Amino acid sequence: MRIDQWVPALHRGDAIGDSARLMRDAFRSWGHAADVYALELDAELAGDGRRFADWRAAGPDHVVILHFALPSPLTPAFLGHPGRRVLLHHNITPPEFFAGWDDELARICRIGREELAALAPSCELGLADSEFNRLELAALGAPRTGVLPICLDFDRYREPPSPVLLRVLDDGRTNLLFVGRLVPNKRPEDLIRLVSYWKRFLAQDVRLLLVGKLPRRRAYFDALQALAYEEGLSPDEVVFLGHVPHDELLACYRAARVFVSMSEHEGFGVPLVESMLMRVPVLAYAATAVPHTLGGAGVQFVEKRLAEAAETARALATDEALRAAVLAGQDRRLEAFAPERVLGSLRGYLESL
Repeated sequence: MRIDQWVPALHRGDAIGDSARLMRDAFRSWGHAADVYALELDAELAGDGRRFADWRAAGPDHVVILHFALPSPLTPAFLGHPGRRVLLHHNITPPEFFAGWDDELARICRIGREELAALAPSCELGLADSEFNRLELAALGAPRTGVLPICLDFDRYREPPSPVLLRVLDDGRTNLLFVGRLVPNKRPEDLIRLVSYWKRFLAQDVRLLLVGKLPRRRAYFDALQALAYEEGLSPDEVVFLGHVPHDELLACYRAARVFVSMSEHEGFGVPLVESMLMRVPVLAYAATAVPHTLGGAGVQFVEKRLAEAAETARALATDEALRAAVLAGQDRRLEAFAPERVLGSLRGYLESL
C-alpha cells in the first residue's frame, strides 16, 4: 500500500510535522511506501519531507492522510483525490477569539471551519487527536471516526537542556510555565493576573515564563505587556520568551515548578503531555480538549477563581507530598501517549482500511 501524508507546512520542532514524520517512519517499517508532502518545507528538511507540488496519485488504493489545522490548497486536492481519504483533525480555533485583535486571522479560522464541514463527510475515516476533536468530526458527518493522539518522540525530551538558560532560571524564584502561542484563546492575561495575585498575597519570588510564538499583530502583545506593567510586574517577573530552540524549551520545563494553563480552547494540548514527560505538575482550566488529554491527571478546575487557582499553584510548587501524588497520576496518564501505543492504534486504523 502507498500511504502519503499532507501537511500545510513541515518545520522542525512543529508538533504536527514531527508527528507526521514519525507516522511515516512507522508506515515504512510495516512495509508500505510512504512520504510526507508539504506546501511549505524548511530547507533543512528538504531531504526528509517532500514538496506538495511533486505529489502524484498512484491509484485507487493510494491512501492520503490530510493533517487538517488550517485552510489551504490541500483541501480541494484532498476532496478530488481518487483514492482513499483519511482526515486527521487537529482543530481550528473559533474565529471569535481573534475578533478585534487580528481580523485577518479570524477570517482564516472562519474559512478553515467551513472547509472542515466539507471535508468531514467526504473522508473514509476521520481521525482526531482528542475525543473533543472526534466529537466535532462526528457531528459534521464523518462516516467513521477514531482518536489518534499526536505522536511525540519521548527520547527528544531526555536530551540535555540548555545549561545557560537553566542557570539563569535557577535563581531561587518560583517559575510558573506556560507553553503555547501567545494568542487570545490561550488567555495569557489570566496567567499574568494569577502571578500578580501571587506576588501581592503569597510571595515575592515568582516568575511567569511564557514560551511560544508571539502574536502576528502587535496590538495584543502590547496589551499584555501593558497589563503586566499595570499589575506591578517587571519584565523579569513576566518573561515573554517567544519561540525557543528545543534545548531551551527543555530548560524551561526543567526549571518550572508548575505548568499553569488558563487556555479556553485546545484541540489537544501538546505542552500538557510535555509537562507530564518532564515531570512538572499541571494546573489547568478544564476546557475543550484539556480534560480529554489529561484524563484524571494533573489538577483541573472548571471555574476561573483567580485566588483559588493561585493558592493551588502555590501548593503544587511547595507541598512535596501533593507534588508527588500529582506527578504519580501524571506518570500513569502518560502511558496513553507512549509512541508505541499511539503507533499501535495507528496500525489498527490502517488495517481497518
